[in-house]
Amino acid sequence: MSQISQLQSMDAGTRRREARTVIASSYLGSTIEYYDFLLYATAAAVVFPKVFFSGMDDWVGVVAAYGTFAAGYVARPLGGIIFGHFGDKLGRKGMLIVSMLMMGIASTLIGLVPDASVAGPWGAVLLVILRVFQGIAVGGEWGGAALMALEHSESGRRGFAASFVNAGAPTGAVLGTLVMGAFSALPNAQFLAWGWRVPFLLSFVLLGVGMFVRLKVSESPIFKAALEQEIAEQAEEGAGRREIPLLQVLRRPKALIFTMLAGAAGFALQVVLATFSVTYAVSKGADRQGVLYAFAAASFVSIIFVVMGGRLSDKLGRRPVMIGGLLLFIAYLVPMFQLLSSNNIGLIFVAFAVGLMIHSTLFGPLAAFVSEQFGTTSRYTGASLGYQLATLLGAGFTPGIVAQIFKDSGQNTSSVVWYLAIMSVVSIVFILLTREPKNNDLEAVRS
Repeated sequence: MSQISQLQSMDAGTRRREARTVIASSYLGSTIEYYDFLLYATAAAVVFPKVFFSGMDDWVGVVAAYGTFAAGYVARPLGGIIFGHFGDKLGRKGMLIVSMLMMGIASTLIGLVPDASVAGPWGAVLLVILRVFQGIAVGGEWGGAALMALEHSESGRRGFAASFVNAGAPTGAVLGTLVMGAFSALPNAQFLAWGWRVPFLLSFVLLGVGMFVRLKVSESPIFKAALEQEIAEQAEEGAGRREIPLLQVLRRPKALIFTMLAGAAGFALQVVLATFSVTYAVSKGADRQGVLYAFAAASFVSIIFVVMGGRLSDKLGRRPVMIGGLLLFIAYLVPMFQLLSSNNIGLIFVAFAVGLMIHSTLFGPLAAFVSEQFGTTSRYTGASLGYQLATLLGAGFTPGIVAQIFKDSGQNTSSVVWYLAIMSVVSIVFILLTREPKNNDLEAVRS
């Protein structure tokens, strides 16, 4: 029996059970990957300026540390292309296993990089190299996890299913921030000497858990059906080898460019909350550990809102929910920075919680919004590349740019607010220019 026939004949109960298993494994795997990737964001905000860029002016060291942070985002589109190519050729499952292995090893090694007092500038060089490998890994991870959840789900529940992959980001942030926060309770000298390294070394333990989960996931039925269909068509027509997925995507550059610009502001807002906002609150006198715990608690609250945003987009459409989230965030920027500067952990928690809840209405539908723009045989490549280019544009350089703007303006947040508001307006325009994708046929072989 063909894969298409098997997919059609599978009873609804069996499909739902399989979908739930895949969604759960995608969520857990994504959580582990984002623990590793976003742990670096916390370290770049509170550790790396002092460990690898000591002797500089405080905010110059912050900008330099954010430069190494950006390297991971520069590498993410490359990861999307590499893993997307083989994911569209060979299948989603295998690429998820390789991406997790790469991420776990790179993150563990970050915990072993010697600091500036031992290795001089070579410590920062090694940090950048390992951050690039992290970026390549997470660039391949997101597309595979999102498509596995999406392609195992029924039409009216795709936004909900794919949102669990994006919910892995705040879950990973919670886990990473709690672990880093726990070790930040050490005396400052011990924390900077060795305490910050332990959360990265724990990545090796999480790698074992993640690999166990990944090996139990079944391949996407839509991908297998599409591959079988394409092979049959080629046999009938006497065609040669399959077209390179990247070329399929680049023949429709509009979808790639529009999804990149539509998603950019969401990543800018997310990364500002995780990096600059933490540094800003601490610079105003707030306790470092208290700020980290406030961010972790707010991230935990936001997890359910990510899933709710995806579910709401199944009913209202991806575009209205995403645009609503961006408009709310623009209105919230000024009060958010006022709360962050309060030197009151309770108010700082409110600042993070409200910001992340608003952001979740945008972030929840984003996985489905991007993935639904592409056909099955190029979806891994197209969705990964569009999503990762959005992260590069929106998040890769934003912490450094925002820190530089803040420093040059005499540490005034109004210029930061304007920068983030303009980025949000640009994304709103491109969401409006993109066709609503929630009813697109996912089983179409080509875009």
